[in-house]
Amino acid sequence: MATDYKKSKASAQTITRDAHKISEKTGNLYEAVVVISRRSHQIAKEMKEELDRKLAEFASTTDNLEEIFENREQIEISRFYEGLPKSSAIAIQDFEDDNVYFRRPEKS
Repeated sequence: MATDYKKSKASAQTITRDAHKISEKTGNLYEAVVVISRRSHQIAKEMKEELDRKLAEFASTTDNLEEIFENREQIEISRFYEGLPKSSAIAIQDFEDDNVYFRRPEKS
């Protein structure tokens, strides 16, 4: 489930959350935290892969220090990703907005 992180409504600031509200969807706070954690790991992995693809365009085969320090495009891309909300904030927002699919395996 690819997400457009640039359009996420998640806050880049730290927010205090109501644990009861989070646990309403699963009936158990621990289960809700596990769902959010797994989604957060997915988002972080997708964001890292996207950043790596964009930065790979600037990879050079030679070690020229002047090129490394003067690569403004690479710096701007990195700064953009640093300014995005953290993967955990995006995962919590997705969970609250019912944009996360999760299921419990049936017990045999």
